[in-house]
Formats: sequence, C-alpha cells, structure tokens
Amino acid sequence: MRADFRFDSCGAGKIHVCRWMPEGEPKAVFQIDHGIAEVAERYDAFAQVLAQRGFVVVADDHMGHGESVGEGDTKGYFTGGWFGAVADSYRLLELTKAEFPDIPYVLFGHSMGSFMARTILCKYPDSGIDAAIICGTGWQPAFALPAVIKVVQSVCKRVGETNPDVTLHKLVFGGYNRKVEHPRTEFDWLTRDAKIVDAYIAHPMCGFTETTGLLRDLMTGIRYIERPESLAAMRKDLPVFFIAGGDDPVGNYGKGVRQSADAFRKAGMTDVSVHIYPLCRHEILNEINREEVYGDILRWLSSHVKKSSPNV
Repeated sequence: MRADFRFDSCGAGKIHVCRWMPEGEPKAVFQIDHGIAEVAERYDAFAQVLAQRGFVVVADDHMGHGESVGEGDTKGYFTGGWFGAVADSYRLLELTKAEFPDIPYVLFGHSMGSFMARTILCKYPDSGIDAAIICGTGWQPAFALPAVIKVVQSVCKRVGETNPDVTLHKLVFGGYNRKVEHPRTEFDWLTRDAKIVDAYIAHPMCGFTETTGLLRDLMTGIRYIERPESLAAMRKDLPVFFIAGGDDPVGNYGKGVRQSADAFRKAGMTDVSVHIYPLCRHEILNEINREEVYGDILRWLSSHVKKSSPNV
C-alpha cells in the first residue's frame, strides 16, 4: 500500500515523499535517494517487491524534483545547496526511524542519489543505518575535479545559477551515449529497455536540463565525499554493497565503481561488496534483467542486515 506525505524542507517549501507499506508487520526500512532529473515514483516496481517482503520503503522527491517543486520553485535547482538536499534526505531518515525505531534501516542511493547517500555516510556516521547500497555511482579523478568545478562556477556566474545551460549540460552528459550502438534516443544510456526509456522521456518531471547551480552543487558533493577526511569519518563496520552496470558511463563502465569501493576499504571499511552487471547500463533496477538485480539485492540484505527476518 502506498501513502504519500510531505515534510518541511531544509531549503524552502515541502518535500514530497512516497511511502510503500507492507501488509504485515514491518521487518525493515528501505530508504531510496533517486538520481538527477527523475522522481521517486519511478521506483514503484522495486518498492512493491520490497514491500511484499516486509519492507517499509520511503523515497523523497529531492529539492527541485518531482512533486517537491512548489509554486515559485525552480525545477532542477537545490534551494539549500548540496548539503541542504542531503539534510532533507537525512531528515526523512530521522522521521522514519522515529516511527520505526526497532527494525533495521537500509539506505539506498542511485546515481546522484548515490552521492547523496555517500554524503550521509560521511557526514552522519552515527545515523543508525544498518546497511547501505550504492547504485550507479562513480569516482572523479582528484586532478580533474577542481578544474571541472571551476568551469561550472564560471558558467553559474555568467548565466545565473537558477538557469540551465545547454552547452554545460552537453559537456557533462553529452558523451553518455557514446558506447551505445545505433542509439534511438539521447537517453538510451539509461537502460536497454526501450519502454522504460520512452516513459522517462514522456514524464514531465524527468529528463530536463538541470540548472547550472545544481551541477555546481553536485560537483561540490562529489568533492566532499572523495576527500580522505570525509571517507575516514564513516562507520567502519557498516555493510556497503556497490552495484552498477558494466556499460554504465556514470561509473566509467565499472572502473569508477571499483575505485569508490577501494576508497571505502582504504578508509578502513570492513564489509564492502561490489557487483558489476555485464552489458547493463545506468539504471540496473530498470534493466531487462532487473529481476536478477532485485534477487541479488534481497539476498545481500538477507545476509548483511543481521536483525532482519531470514525471509527478507
């Protein structure tokens, strides 16, 4: 059963939350942080699978996304900056944990949401999370990131941080279809499932060109989570599962995902797993073999979320 609600944003307005409840007694909570230029409701199929297995599933529309865009708000803009958007996600965590204090809590982040989830792991190590799944993430070379941020900041000043810039957007995302043979659309890099791609394109709150301010904030967040001192702040015994597609450009076709996992291990994390799915593109939850991905996630949860039911 799905029942949505809202809470006050750390930036401005209200944050919209989708919540799926199991029919019986909840066994665990599963929080989803979605990616850039998409919405929480796109995770409905996966959330229903989890709810059928006893999970309470919560997923918010981040600042500037989906139904969290209120009157006067700018689509694709973080009113409170990167850490304001992360604070909203953490606020949802606090609210949900207060309602369900005695069951395990799993944090899942996809794409931009993976960087948000990683920020929470670094900034709030005592949050009480029992496990984290990092999906479709990446790693930016330390030598390149400052130059990228400088370019983005320059464009922000030139066009305004609440405005999009097509040239900057193409610079960041324009090469993502490069390894797709005979692409049908500019979003074929998302998944091999053409129906999912078409639905994404047709959705009025998906696939938009983000503001320059959001790109600046995203790069700021990536710089934060890759700093050695941020990585060192994470809880060392937290189970973390990195999952991604082998043909996902965001993770540099698996290389950036493995670099991220290696950075976690180097920081002293003791339970870090990685699974790269060959031929899968960016949205592995929406891939043609998504049932396989769902099953792998459930099996990992069963073995790593200690307090959950053995049937989870």
